[in-house]
Amino acid sequence: MRIVLGVGGGIAAYKVASLLRLFTEAGHNVTVIPTEASTRFVGSATWEALSGNPVSNSVFDDVHQVNHVRLGHEADLVVVAPATADLLAKAATGQAGDLLTNTLLMAHGPVLFAPAMHTEMWQHAATRANVETLRGRGAAVLEPATGRLTGADSGPGRLPEPEAIFAAAMALVEGRQDFQLPLAGRTITISAGGTREPLDPVRFLGNRSSGKQGVALAVAARNAGANVRLLAAHMEVPPPAGVEVVQVETALQLREAALAAAADSDVVIMSAAVADFRPAEVSDTKIKKRDDRTDPVITLVRNPDILLELVELRNSTVQVEGHQLIVGFAAETGDSDGDVLAHAEAKLQRKGCDLLVVNHVGTDKVFGQDTTSVVILARSGSEPQEASGTKTEVSAAIISRIAFELNAVSPRA
Repeated sequence: MRIVLGVGGGIAAYKVASLLRLFTEAGHNVTVIPTEASTRFVGSATWEALSGNPVSNSVFDDVHQVNHVRLGHEADLVVVAPATADLLAKAATGQAGDLLTNTLLMAHGPVLFAPAMHTEMWQHAATRANVETLRGRGAAVLEPATGRLTGADSGPGRLPEPEAIFAAAMALVEGRQDFQLPLAGRTITISAGGTREPLDPVRFLGNRSSGKQGVALAVAARNAGANVRLLAAHMEVPPPAGVEVVQVETALQLREAALAAAADSDVVIMSAAVADFRPAEVSDTKIKKRDDRTDPVITLVRNPDILLELVELRNSTVQVEGHQLIVGFAAETGDSDGDVLAHAEAKLQRKGCDLLVVNHVGTDKVFGQDTTSVVILARSGSEPQEASGTKTEVSAAIISRIAFELNAVSPRA
């Protein structure tokens, strides 16, 4: 596929190098057209090296090829990132002062703008009008992410992560309606991995969780445009790029991090495998075998119920229950008292979370595996939803369901 990648004059231009890499590694032929202002942030040599194509922003270069007409006419897709307030205004009013704006006027295929600017600029009536004008003409304009901006400010206006822009671009080309990034502007906190409860300086109580499901959820949420915070306990896989990572070890540390993170989260997903119990006492020295062959006695105490606390905190701090979506995970096995779903239904009612993702676990099931099968239960009483496949595929289904539930309860203005 032939892609024109327009680069606007914002500090987020440096992130577009990663987007270019995603396009080229997927086998697409990319021509980069930086604005003159953008070359103050990232030089043309970088774009030429990464794309393998010559770079220009002037209509007077290679005049014999009539680039200001040819590039837009031949492009299967045009992506503009970062789309600054200035660039959106020029595109909305049909200006043609450089190669990029000429190309936008000639584009026959889909056009995707990924805005990035200060919050007040994004929310200004002039910018909002320009965005609506572009959307009215058929262009796709993503909602910016919410997060840290230039300097100390934070708010909507941050460039979505390159992976999210790439996913939106591919969806747009394929004619799918999910290119709009359903979680743009949302903040999602996800716990992942397994907690470890120390017995002494060298031993701990742990579990078989690899963190693969939590990481896959973080990737899916990031690709849906969300601002993702990953509370990472012990994991066998690295955290993904483009997410905030908070390292924890014990259930008590995870509780502290989760309660703090919930304060500004639209969604909290508790996918970590949290130890139900911890040793009542932790030895300062290694517990050794005794000469009299006496076996040590280890007393366990309950860990706090983090999911239940999150629900209680949510319900006590919002005026209308449901402004924050809380998702729990249940790793269940059947027994003489009931099957997996029976235990899960009871847990859903007991915890009070909005969604419960149920795994049937065992020695060779779920933990550490690359595939999984889940059932999503809803406190609203809607029909259970099944999802199976790789953890990436299942995570995409879970995030899609979360986006649906979240926007139904608390739509964005």
